[in-house]
Amino acid sequence: MDEHKQRMKYYWKRNIRIVLSLLAVWFLVSFGFGILMVEPLNAIRVGGFKLGFWFAQQGSIFSFVVLIFIYVYKMNKLDEEFDVNEK
Repeated sequence: MDEHKQRMKYYWKRNIRIVLSLLAVWFLVSFGFGILMVEPLNAIRVGGFKLGFWFAQQGSIFSFVVLIFIYVYKMNKLDEEFDVNEK
């Protein structure tokens, strides 16, 4: 296999690793905090609302938006590293 194909294979491997790690964080926030850990988190109040309720209603949405910006930043860095960025 030539060097370019190996580099692109490694690029996609790192790309998928970034996507899967960000999806794991989103899953942890939305399912873990919003459903599985809702009772312990409800003992904490933020702005008058129970923290478990907040994660279930708003937290997963806010975290998803933040993860989008993190994804854009990380992919731009990865694209620059592999010289496949938009110029």
